[in-house]
Amino acid sequence: MSRPAAAIAARGLSKRFGPVVALQGVDLDVTAGTALAVLGPNGAGKSTLLRLLAGLSRPTSGSLEVGNARQSRSAARGQVGYAGHATFLYPTLTARENLIFAARLYGVADPSARADVLLEEQGLTAVAERPAGGFSRGMAQRLAIARALVHDPAVVLLDEPFAGLDRSSAEQLKLRLARLSAAGRTLILVTHELSIASALADAAIVLARGSVVHRAEGAALEASVLDAAYLAAVEAAA
Repeated sequence: MSRPAAAIAARGLSKRFGPVVALQGVDLDVTAGTALAVLGPNGAGKSTLLRLLAGLSRPTSGSLEVGNARQSRSAARGQVGYAGHATFLYPTLTARENLIFAARLYGVADPSARADVLLEEQGLTAVAERPAGGFSRGMAQRLAIARALVHDPAVVLLDEPFAGLDRSSAEQLKLRLARLSAAGRTLILVTHELSIASALADAAIVLARGSVVHRAEGAALEASVLDAAYLAAVEAAA
């Protein structure tokens, strides 16, 4: 029986910024259609890892494959949707215009129709003609995720998407991410919320000082078990 295809495979992945080591020797295998939570304290290298996976930064050493290894770098990046700390939204453009612009950049066949579908999926149809600069944190987050999905990527990378959201917005986002996972997309979710990792992820890694110090899947993702393992791993690496 053949093994499921890997959406992401990394070996010895490292990233330095001058003398500063942001990531060191990270090995990673993420099966297509699964969700991985990336956990760790501030400065652990989580955002750096996500930027490497998104193709926005190059590793200092090691190997990284996203999607089909035989594809070009630009083609591989086309399989990835990324929503980072910066929303990449144009504040003077409306929500709909932001999505149409992004869709055109990716060569989407019908940018207008794609924008309408995503606005409805993210519950933003009623504010589609409002400039993005006037959006609340939750609305901007939803629009940023819609932008990340505009080209229907196989892999979706989300960096702290729950940061700054109120409880209602966070619950709505959890439901949307669960639907993405159920639809077969591969999710990589950076979060400080262990309960969210437990609820949404099929596996989790804990980063500390740029290295993977703990891996969890199955029963080890239960919130209380993951919490204890997280604290022990981070303390050991301090």
